[in-house]
Amino acid sequence: MLAAAVSVAALLQAEDNNDVVRWSRAVMDGSRTGVTVPAATDVDKALGKVRGREYTAPSGRVFRGGSVVRVARAVIDAQPSMSPVKRVIAYSPEAMVSEYPESALSNWFADNLMRATEKAAGRKVDISIGNFGGIRVDMPSGDVTVDDIRSMFPFRNDLVYLVLRGSDVRHILDWMAENGFQVLGGVKVAAKDGKIVSAEIDGKPLDDNALYGVATISFLLDGGDGLYLARNAVEEVDIPVDIYNAMLDVIEEDTAAGRQIEGRRDGRVLLLD
Repeated sequence: MLAAAVSVAALLQAEDNNDVVRWSRAVMDGSRTGVTVPAATDVDKALGKVRGREYTAPSGRVFRGGSVVRVARAVIDAQPSMSPVKRVIAYSPEAMVSEYPESALSNWFADNLMRATEKAAGRKVDISIGNFGGIRVDMPSGDVTVDDIRSMFPFRNDLVYLVLRGSDVRHILDWMAENGFQVLGGVKVAAKDGKIVSAEIDGKPLDDNALYGVATISFLLDGGDGLYLARNAVEEVDIPVDIYNAMLDVIEEDTAAGRQIEGRRDGRVLLLD
């Protein structure tokens, strides 16, 4: 009743421990109360006020006693402890959503996965492979808070740097063409009828005999979302930095440099008719 969020019900596999979790959320539009999602500085305006057994909602409607007042008090009382995650850390000029086979948000994630892994490993990264299921919410327009990024990347999956032969990269892309593409960076691939038509890395055709530096996450090494990226790896470097903290560091670095959060579709994954 006090939430202002839009989501769908889903059955998810928890990626950090392989447990099956039932995740159900409802559409809450604030129509009864006028409640919106509060920042650290506008709790009264966003959530209203509780005095004794009376709750005055932002809409002006007054509730006396009952579960509405109890829920309102619990949510409002929790706000001081939530202030660290309400901290504004960046600005996004446009909202971004995660869409298949590529989107501004998934491309932003893939490109910064490359960037974060290259920095952490101190090694050249040629491509990145993430997963759409790891992006849990959309990027809002306007101010972006710690909570937005925590909600976007809630799973405790660490960065991993792999060295893969080009033939193994091709096998992974072939598998995706048949079973569904995941988040990709550094590569441009076209597929038709479940098969790869072309694949380029750094503007050059994929070379089966070359070695490529791959940025990914621990969940995808051994079966996550059907991928076994570590299989046949020439080298594996496990990096003790989870994806949430990696993205948070990237964002804060960009903000300090005066850069906003921006992503774009660029045709890196083409599904041909």
